[in-house]
Amino acid sequence: MINNKKIVVVLPAFNASKTLRKTYDEIPFEIVDEVILVDDFSSDDTIELAKELNISHIIKHNSNKGYGANQKSCYKKALEIQSDIIIMLHPDYQYTPKLIPSMAYLIANEIYPVVIGSRILGKGALKGGMPLYKYLANRILTFIQNLLMNQKLSEYHSGFRAFDAEVIKKLNLSSCSDDFVFDNEMLAQIFMKGYDIAEITCPTKYFEDASSINFKRSVKYGFGVIATSLKYFLHKNKILSNRLFD
Repeated sequence: MINNKKIVVVLPAFNASKTLRKTYDEIPFEIVDEVILVDDFSSDDTIELAKELNISHIIKHNSNKGYGANQKSCYKKALEIQSDIIIMLHPDYQYTPKLIPSMAYLIANEIYPVVIGSRILGKGALKGGMPLYKYLANRILTFIQNLLMNQKLSEYHSGFRAFDAEVIKKLNLSSCSDDFVFDNEMLAQIFMKGYDIAEITCPTKYFEDASSINFKRSVKYGFGVIATSLKYFLHKNKILSNRLFD
């Protein structure tokens, strides 16, 4: 805990058995109270390893529902156990859990309600092995998003995020996609509610066992990101309302 705030880490997992232990072992349990792992119908032994690690709460989907649906289950459970601060961390060891105290501190001290671990601040992305085409796509998409949404984030695509639970409660996550564009729709809802988002520099690691979507799905994701930003722009400027922001 920090300032008597219950801190919970949620791990949206899919075939994460090769990296889960490394990720879990770096979680700073001197401040983290509980961990939730939601397994999206993995074909490996993610669930068995989670049980071996004595993870506090383990949920298994009975079918592959998608990355966004996985996060919905994560946040639902986190709210059920009365979390105050919720840290969403990919269990593929691309992001270091050692940054959790810094992210949680900003929220616990009411400096920011949402914090993102950014791979783009500094030189962490390319240094950590991010493929050049993904880096360039990240920069182009972020530029377009900042223009349409009138924001100044360094990136919208990080899988390392921290939230005040009160923010999560006010979002309409059920209207968000069950696929990868969920992350962007969630951020759009957060901005639409008027919340500020902080960013901290986050080193990243790209390696064989780390999760990554293929080129075809990356293209689909890119179009989804732009569509989300357009929906935000049209709704924000009262040109065309969208149920995503109801």
